Amino acid sequence: MKQLENKTAIITGASRGIGKGIAETFAEQGCNIAFSYASSVDKANALEKELSSKYGVKVKGFQSNAADFESSQKFVDDVIAEFDGFDILINNAGITRDNLLMRMNEQQWDEVMEVNLKSVFNLTKASVRNFLKQKGGSIINMSSVVGVMGNAGQSNYAASKAGIIGFSKSIAKELGSRNVRCNVITPGFIETEMTAELGEDALKKWTDGIPLKRGGKPEDVANACVFLGSDQSAYISGQVLSVCGGMLM
Repeated sequence: MKQLENKTAIITGASRGIGKGIAETFAEQGCNIAFSYASSVDKANALEKELSSKYGVKVKGFQSNAADFESSQKFVDDVIAEFDGFDILINNAGITRDNLLMRMNEQQWDEVMEVNLKSVFNLTKASVRNFLKQKGGSIINMSSVVGVMGNAGQSNYAASKAGIIGFSKSIAKELGSRNVRCNVITPGFIETEMTAELGEDALKKWTDGIPLKRGGKPEDVANACVFLGSDQSAYISGQVLSVCGGMLM
């Protein structure tokens, strides 16, 4: 039995990296997928075709700016029109604009806050009516270990990811009585296209500090999302699950 059979999920930022890994794993588990992407039209089209033909589920990409309130509302409305509702929302869209605070400018702060934190507000707010109508649902917000432990040169990113945790716990309390769950995943060092550019020495420095002595894969995060999106986690809400190889403990 596939764990997400007959469910539909919205995944933001799914054209690459962790988001793409989640989309693939969800499709494999029988889930229909509506995903958003900012600008990668070719990658989005390729992902649509690949997942629908490989797993026989309905997959559709929507070009949308998660940081924009109106764009997010339209995205959710379009998904409801296309899929007749959805069961899972995964807020995964995120960027970095790393710099030491002394050198960080206002734009670098604002961009990270808008894409990483405001997007979570935008999509969750736009989705509430759907979940109340469905009489249940699972919201999964992608934070980071950096949001818990901080990291020099990432005060903007850490603040945005810490904000996601506080937001999610509040939403879990607000919507719990309506059978809507909200949880957080904090990935650690996950090997994606972005980390591949770091070089071997930098990679080794990171993995040496991880008890499991390796970076994670997008599917490691995706598997945690499957659990939190499925009925197996029906009594789990307001929690922070770290997928980090023991980096954070």
